[in-house]
Amino acid sequence: MTNAVLKKRNRSFAEPVLRKVLREASEEHRNLTEAFELLGWSKLPDDLKMAIKDDILAYVNELQGNYSTCDPFVVNRRKSVFFWVQSYLNGICSIQTAINTLKINPL
Repeated sequence: MTNAVLKKRNRSFAEPVLRKVLREASEEHRNLTEAFELLGWSKLPDDLKMAIKDDILAYVNELQGNYSTCDPFVVNRRKSVFFWVQSYLNGICSIQTAINTLKINPL
């Protein structure tokens, strides 16, 4: 096979995958934006939003009926997210304190 044929084959394989990734990312962004607005947190700094992004996506998924949880660790994490975000919004703690407290470090 020629180099041009291989490039065309690779491009034709990659394009549907890339379109799917872009569509999923757009949907995730839309869900996050809507959830932050509904919670009244749309004006939070981006760093704090990134620290709680996975939590907010989990809220959205649960509200959409994708799953339900009553795990006490999940309940405690949710309480912690709400506490620290509200503490930041009320001026009780700094943005860095809220981010450091809520950021989940990978194993």
